[in-house]
Amino acid sequence: MCRTDQSVPEPGEEHDVDATDAVFTSLLEDSAEELYDQAPCGYLSTLMDGTIAKINTTLLNWLGLGRSQVVGRMRFADLLTVGGKLYHETHFAPLLQMKGEVSGIALDIRAAGGRMPVLVTSKVKTSEDDQPLLIRTTVFDARDRRAYEAELLRGRKAAEEARRQSEADRARLQEALAVLQQSLLPTALPVVPGLEADSYYHTASPDLLGGDFYDLFPVDGGRWAFFLGDVCGKGPQAAAVTSLARYTLRAAALHDADPVTVLTTLNTVLHERYASGEGRYCTAIFGVFEPADGHVSVHLASGGHPSALIQRADGSADYLPTPGGLLVGVLPQAPFAAARTDLLPGDTLLLYTDGLTEARTGPERQLYGDDALRAFAADQPPAGPQALIAALSGLLASFGDGLDDDTALLALGVPAPLPTPASENLT
Repeated sequence: MCRTDQSVPEPGEEHDVDATDAVFTSLLEDSAEELYDQAPCGYLSTLMDGTIAKINTTLLNWLGLGRSQVVGRMRFADLLTVGGKLYHETHFAPLLQMKGEVSGIALDIRAAGGRMPVLVTSKVKTSEDDQPLLIRTTVFDARDRRAYEAELLRGRKAAEEARRQSEADRARLQEALAVLQQSLLPTALPVVPGLEADSYYHTASPDLLGGDFYDLFPVDGGRWAFFLGDVCGKGPQAAAVTSLARYTLRAAALHDADPVTVLTTLNTVLHERYASGEGRYCTAIFGVFEPADGHVSVHLASGGHPSALIQRADGSADYLPTPGGLLVGVLPQAPFAAARTDLLPGDTLLLYTDGLTEARTGPERQLYGDDALRAFAADQPPAGPQALIAALSGLLASFGDGLDDDTALLALGVPAPLPTPASENLT
């Protein structure tokens, strides 16, 4: 029979509904109590002084205690380890009293199997007139979380140890690379009668061997040879080419110091050595200077290298053009451009690799360029190679991360005459 909610109940139906409600309420109460007692987390209620008034079976099982041992006989703090009890008294309880609720506090309880990590949440229940009545506490098993945190800690420690080891390995590698890099350069420039010389090498990356090189050494008849070059690429392969180029240039100069002949010999050696595999080549300037009356005669040749720059004693600066020179080692036969000049007292000849002029500067990261280098040299007082190299090393440092290539500098100059003392002028 169909009826609406407003229909009149049949006789006896009210009794049936009341009976059903009573059974349903009883089941709810039983279910709630069972859920409380067998819940996957611990529950307990305490008086305001911490005395336990009610505790569920789950928490009792963790503790390995009977209900009669706990209810009315122990306080919540008694369930904690010594460290947990200390933290409860100094932090947990005062915070609960002040805020009325604390959540997710990590503590350790004295469980049946030993110390057991838990997360504790407590809340003060109050009366209608806001008077504290009791404290209800939930205790969550944190053993899995603690194991996870321990594993994370072990992983973090392992990662930190790996990082320290990596840094130590990198430091050793950089030290070894620095030693190897130095072996590709002269330990110190020789003292040349009637000439001043200075050099500088900037390493763009301590983790990679650079390919820039230079040298200064005697040949025959009072003449001295010098060279500066730049091998294509970086790393061990570039270092091998650097070593081969440096010693080939020295050996060739001792046989015949003509600059074009020396570069031709280097070109033949590099091309024959690397023609069958990945091509290896370099740019280079090789020159010879010979002291003469009141000046030094310079004869040099270039293979695809930036032109040498001369800072004159009168404060001017300009390039010594060497156009048309081809990269060394690209072709079996290559033309090389030669040039001559005289260095007078106070003049300085500067050789450099393109890391200097190809540095990026300013907000727009523009190339530094040849014109800027010439202007910089002209702005420096003509005080000799050491002063010019010092100024240029400061310039390189000012480029910061705009200088992303190794840079070698070699400066050769004729000392300016010392000023005559005033007393001698009077006589």
